Amino acid sequence: MARRVPAVTEHTATLGDQPVFWRAAADDPANPPDVPVLYLHGVPTASDQWVRFLARTGGLAPDLPGFGCSGKRGDGDFTIEGYARFVDDFLALTDVDRVRLVVHDWGAVGLVWAQRNPERVERLAILDAVPLLPGYRWHRIARAWRTRAVGETLMGATTRFALRRTMPPALADTIWPYFDQGTQRAILRLYRTSPEERLAAAGAGLGRLTCPALVLWGDQDPYVPARFADAYAAALGGPTEVEHLPDAGHWSWYDRSDVVARVAEFMAP
Repeated sequence: MARRVPAVTEHTATLGDQPVFWRAAADDPANPPDVPVLYLHGVPTASDQWVRFLARTGGLAPDLPGFGCSGKRGDGDFTIEGYARFVDDFLALTDVDRVRLVVHDWGAVGLVWAQRNPERVERLAILDAVPLLPGYRWHRIARAWRTRAVGETLMGATTRFALRRTMPPALADTIWPYFDQGTQRAILRLYRTSPEERLAAAGAGLGRLTCPALVLWGDQDPYVPARFADAYAAALGGPTEVEHLPDAGHWSWYDRSDVVARVAEFMAP
C-alpha cells in the first residue's frame, strides 16, 4: 500500500503584535499527532527548506522572526534569548506541549529552549547546527557581518547570484524574494549579539537533554567544521547517534536525497 503523503499547508497568525508564518503537515489535519516534529531553520533561510521533510513526517516549521513571511519589525529581539522565547511562544500559540525537534544552523536556538524544557523533547536531530559549544570560531562571512559598516556593506551588495554561490542554487532562489532589509537587519543583530563565548554559554546545559538524538553532519560544510558533530554528541546527555556525510555540505539534503529519509526514519514515533 502506498504511503499517504501529508499535505503541507501554510498558516499565519499574530504572536504578540507581529505576524508569524508557519508551514504544517499531518496525515489527518483534524487529528494532529500528540508529539509533532518541530523544524527550526537557520540563516538566511526560512521554512521553505523543510517542505520535503514535512511531507514525510508531518509537523510544524515556522519562519523565525526576521525571516521569510514572519514579522521583521526594526525593534525585534533578534538574539539567542529572543529566539528561544519565540519557540516557547510559538508552541503555546499552536497548543503543542511536547515535540520531536529538528534543528539546522541557527535553528540551534531551539536547543536553548530545549535545555530549559528537556521533558518536552521526545527526540532530537541536529543537522550542521551553529555550535553552542566551546572552541568554535565564526567563519569568514560571519566575521564580516559582525563588523560595523562592513556587515552593512556586504548585505547591501548581496545579489541573487551571490546567494547562489554560497548555498544550493535552488534554495537561494526560494530565499531571494524574502531577503529584504528586515531579514538583513535580523541577521546582523543576531550575529553581533553572539560572540563565540556567548555560544558556548548557551549550550552549557546540553547534558540535560537525555532523549534519543541523531547528529547528522555534512563534512564538506564550509561554515561549521565536522568535529562539532562529535562535540555535540559528547555534550548531550542521552543516547546519541552520529553520522558523518563525507560527500555533503551545510544543507546536506540538497546534496544527498537520503538525508530526508534518514531524519524521517529517526523521527518516526
